[in-house]
Amino acid sequence: MKKSKLKKWLAYFSGIIVLLITVAWFYQETIIEGAAKTYFVGMQSDALAEPYRGIETSAGKVLNLFPLQATGVSTEQIQEAAAAFLNSLSKEQQQRTIFAVDDDEWRKWSNVDNGIYERQGVSLKELNAAQKEAAFALMAQSLSAKGLKLSKDIMKTDQTLREVKNGNPDYDEELYFLTIMGTPAENEPWGWQMDGHHLVINYFLLGDQVVMSPVFMGAEPVFTNSGKYKGNVLFQDEQNFGLAFMRALSAEHQKAATISNRKVKSNNRTEAFKDNVTIDYEGLAVSELSDAEKAQLLSLVALYVGNMREGHQQVKMEEVFAHIDNTWFAWVGETSEDAVFYYRIHSPVVLVEFDHQRPIGMPREGSGLPTRNHIHTVVRTPNGNDYGKDLLRQHLEKHPH
Repeated sequence: MKKSKLKKWLAYFSGIIVLLITVAWFYQETIIEGAAKTYFVGMQSDALAEPYRGIETSAGKVLNLFPLQATGVSTEQIQEAAAAFLNSLSKEQQQRTIFAVDDDEWRKWSNVDNGIYERQGVSLKELNAAQKEAAFALMAQSLSAKGLKLSKDIMKTDQTLREVKNGNPDYDEELYFLTIMGTPAENEPWGWQMDGHHLVINYFLLGDQVVMSPVFMGAEPVFTNSGKYKGNVLFQDEQNFGLAFMRALSAEHQKAATISNRKVKSNNRTEAFKDNVTIDYEGLAVSELSDAEKAQLLSLVALYVGNMREGHQQVKMEEVFAHIDNTWFAWVGETSEDAVFYYRIHSPVVLVEFDHQRPIGMPREGSGLPTRNHIHTVVRTPNGNDYGKDLLRQHLEKHPH
């Protein structure tokens, strides 16, 4: 066979092989995505099959932690913003957005991307400019300036992932979905939920009481080095202040706080579909710390609570302070300046988790172990008051619907 003809045959077969590899890769991605969807549907179904009880220790639920009481902090502007948002929607959009205040929709959230989890409500992407403005106005009235900026910065990371993944439509800075539970009113329970990749906010209101949990906030990449949002950086205070608190402890207290010095996996315990997990207090009892150390820990908690509207963050911090001597601090990982780690702050009224995660969306770094470029944080209200459930229970006992 002549060399020219051999080259043609080799080129032909090489093309066939490339085509087969491409087709195989496409179907591999489809199969993986389909399997992931099935997995998350199963997780959600299993979670909802169990009635809500909330996060508690093995000693059981602590009762009477969340009384119905006035806070003196008005929620009128939040109600008005929610009503304006709903009025901006079409009838069809309203039907997809409004749920009963006690609907299981509260519990149907996940931090994963849109390719593997189906969300309810209306997405920012489908809204017109006026509707988007109304949606962000609701967030602006409900959150602090810090909380609103952080939420928007998280959304930007999905645009970066879209760029990294060659325009993959499962990632988008506007694929974040809003739902309204109940009817915004002064004396009736209601709330809203934002659900999307790395950003989930559950926001319950009853009179002038507010419960903002569960809240999931995360980012990958944490450091955006290219593209539309180059320079976007998130969670550095939560990371650095947490490490600084741990490093400032005595050797004895560091040892007590440390569950493990090996950080090789995800350590968060209270992410999606974990409404009823049992978590005992672990690590260092905060009651053993000095007043100055307790104040430093409270400042760390305030980084998370501080995403709430200003007056209500003060109400929540007073609640956290009241239980400071029944609070525990736990740590996984090392404590060097560039360490990756997990920490948990756990009391009867608040549970905060911070976790460095393995690379998922961004190109794998080194061995694929947890990295500072992928962070998950969670804030929960233990003992039955996530989603304002305990307040709602008490309200319905007094005012049956």
